Amino acid sequence: MTTLKPAKGLLLIAEPTITGDLSFNRSVVLIADHTKSGSIGFILNKELDFTLRDLLPDIQGNFKVYNGGPVEQDNLYFIHKVPDLIPDSIEIASGIYWGGNFEVVKGLINENLISENEIKFFLGYSGWEHEQLNEELSAHSWIVAENPDHKDILNKKPRTFWKDKMMQLGGNYVIWSNAPENPSYN
Repeated sequence: MTTLKPAKGLLLIAEPTITGDLSFNRSVVLIADHTKSGSIGFILNKELDFTLRDLLPDIQGNFKVYNGGPVEQDNLYFIHKVPDLIPDSIEIASGIYWGGNFEVVKGLINENLISENEIKFFLGYSGWEHEQLNEELSAHSWIVAENPDHKDILNKKPRTFWKDKMMQLGGNYVIWSNAPENPSYN
């Protein structure tokens, strides 16, 4: 397997050995930014038990909200694929964007001009300080993987996304894809 270096737009897939970490166990993280000073990403497959309307009653849509990571969990973030509709968006990779004017987003939702397959919301983000991510990669906590379907990343099924990535990695990862989330259940 080719070892990739972290970069904006790539995925971090939690190694099967990360157990007991509620945030990152079986996580797939989209790297939204990666510089010499650190990295930022969003966990794509950890759906929370409430909707955007639960957080913001003036929103008319029942968009799902995800746990983006353990940092700043009292802040709302979003990624999307409609930069032409959302001013001030930052491109992560071809076809996928981060942030933008939230007042415009609220209007788009309330007017039914944007759908859940175009935008994804997160409480918090995943963050790594300078060299922290490299240390975790050296400790075999993460696998850096290509993200061949940037535009479809918002439509992946959260419950099977990690398992699907394990299957794609092949080899011993296929065995791990079917292991129980908590090894003590075995």
